[in-house]
Amino acid sequence: MDLPDYVVVGAGSAGCALAARLTEDADVRVVVLEAGGPDSLEAIGIPAAWPTMWGTEVDWAYETTPQAGSAGQIHQWPRGKVIGGSSSLNGMVYIRGNPADFDAWAYDGCDGWDHASLLPLFKRMEDVPDGDPAFRGTGGPIAPRPAATPNPISTAFVEAAREVGHPVTEDFNGERFEGAGFHDLLIKDGRRQSAAAAYLHPASSRPNLEIVTGAHVVRLLFAGDRCTGVEYVRDGRTEQLLAGAEVLVSAGAIDSPALLLRSGVGPAGELAELGIDVVCDLPGVGRNLHDHLLMGVLWEAAQPVPPPAYNLAESSMFARSRPGAHVPDLHFMFIHVPFHLPTFAVAEGSWTIAVGLVRPASRGTLRLGSADAAVKPLIDPAYLAADADLEAMVTGIGMARELAAANAFAPWRGREALPGADVQDPAALRDFVRRAAGTYYHPVGTCRMGIGQDAVVGPDLRVRGVSGLRVADASIMPDIVSANTNTTAILIGEKAADLVRAEAAVPVSPGNVRVGV
Repeated sequence: MDLPDYVVVGAGSAGCALAARLTEDADVRVVVLEAGGPDSLEAIGIPAAWPTMWGTEVDWAYETTPQAGSAGQIHQWPRGKVIGGSSSLNGMVYIRGNPADFDAWAYDGCDGWDHASLLPLFKRMEDVPDGDPAFRGTGGPIAPRPAATPNPISTAFVEAAREVGHPVTEDFNGERFEGAGFHDLLIKDGRRQSAAAAYLHPASSRPNLEIVTGAHVVRLLFAGDRCTGVEYVRDGRTEQLLAGAEVLVSAGAIDSPALLLRSGVGPAGELAELGIDVVCDLPGVGRNLHDHLLMGVLWEAAQPVPPPAYNLAESSMFARSRPGAHVPDLHFMFIHVPFHLPTFAVAEGSWTIAVGLVRPASRGTLRLGSADAAVKPLIDPAYLAADADLEAMVTGIGMARELAAANAFAPWRGREALPGADVQDPAALRDFVRRAAGTYYHPVGTCRMGIGQDAVVGPDLRVRGVSGLRVADASIMPDIVSANTNTTAILIGEKAADLVRAEAAVPVSPGNVRVGV
């Protein structure tokens, strides 16, 4: 049997795009291994049902270590264990991020990752025929749109921002990123547009693409310093699959570094302590873990809020917590239902101005507690370890309160439920942030892209110190983008496909298997 040219580990946001683009070449054979099952759960397609899938069979249900900066809390980290990965259970918000985010990557040595270079790929991804053609594309696999008939209280949020002096943008992915407006949603004909729906399913009938579900990759295989394939467990059996050209790891910010570590690629001292033979001493694997923070500021509703027609969150605002900030560091997401950590309780029907910290200074780690792939890794995002993060979130509470006090919210505004109007003292506000802020479900950075000694992959996404292996997912972000990360994760899959195709010395086909890259 001929070897597949490429083995893609993970059918998440990046993996779906990567596999679909590579198999556009009929001579390239790709096998995708996904630990989860098919995306057939009915709730996946229902836009307002995304919170109901946490803790179910489509969720890895990870959790953090106790967070000292977050009142000792352990935070739940839902991640998709299903075709489509986390794009099958996220909130469907489609925002690229600030162009300055990508320019900063390039400034730090990641050539080709500046915004101008990536814009054609962003445009290639999408079909937005009514958008500004300088920024938006047509004919792509995904069709992001803002809510056609937004909830009236979502409209009140945008009007409140205008009223208190914030700019309003017509398109966060267009000329103006900063300000308030209605963000794009990955909802089409009333159904979720996951990366699987947009990329993988349309490609699944290609004879050169094989998708294997229920295949948990537990180890990368090496011959010397060359990655030759993977070992995976499926239906209780351990199997191996070799790759003719490369193994492409797209398992996400938790499972990609964990796979490298289990396979002997990572900090040598830590690997030795776990009895893992070292293939490559790469200190950066599992470092640089960071995540956006999200905190609900809530009000009771003065009148019933209409039921959701979309994803529960249709409008946003990007703003700066301090005048001297170079770019917006806060993302205010309006959620027209109660949204808060489970340690709090509010009246049914309350609404939320969620304060998101999108330029966090805190950095944490992902480590293995065991060499056994069945044991979940130790996830320490070091929430609020940096004082700047805490102060920005405190400022965010004041800005949310200013928005809620605007005349636009008068018909909807009842009593402040969280943190409560009596919580005004700076010390009390800091205490509330530590108890109320949690994950925005955007972990990144654990296989950092760069050119320094702490980098795990180079700008070509090849893992440093070995051959035949790349990582392509949110784990490669050197610094997190200033918006929801799913759009950029898809972009990384698109970019990875271009890098692989550009560097193929000869066409790759089942009859022309290469033994090295």
